[in-house]
Amino acid sequence: MPDYKKPSPVPSVESKPHWEALRQHRLLLQRCNACGHFWFPPATHCPNCTAVDFAWTPVSGRGKVFSYVVYHRVYHPGFAGEVPYTVALVELEEGPRMISNVIGIPPDQVVCEMPVQVVFEDIGDVATLPKFMPRLR
Repeated sequence: MPDYKKPSPVPSVESKPHWEALRQHRLLLQRCNACGHFWFPPATHCPNCTAVDFAWTPVSGRGKVFSYVVYHRVYHPGFAGEVPYTVALVELEEGPRMISNVIGIPPDQVVCEMPVQVVFEDIGDVATLPKFMPRLR
């Protein structure tokens, strides 16, 4: 996407299935076949029991804002037209936490514990980003 000016994700070997699923507007996380633990970010083994037997598993995309910050300053020129914007640590229903943006609501209305739902932002042929919007309880 020639007009996309923000940094683009660079998938690692471990995260490639995650990014491929996002391109299909699906949110997948690793789930341990030994203990059932979900985790993020992607890794080669379960952080709970160290097993290496896991499956990429669809998750609900529902969660809540665990913590957040509102950026009022431009740290990268690609974000110049977007300040202020919200960056949040979202705790998914399945347990893992993801850092992303909360969109669709003014930054001053974001609060901790706010229920959110994943939405997908395609950035051309480069990637798809998971972002979160408020949802009704």
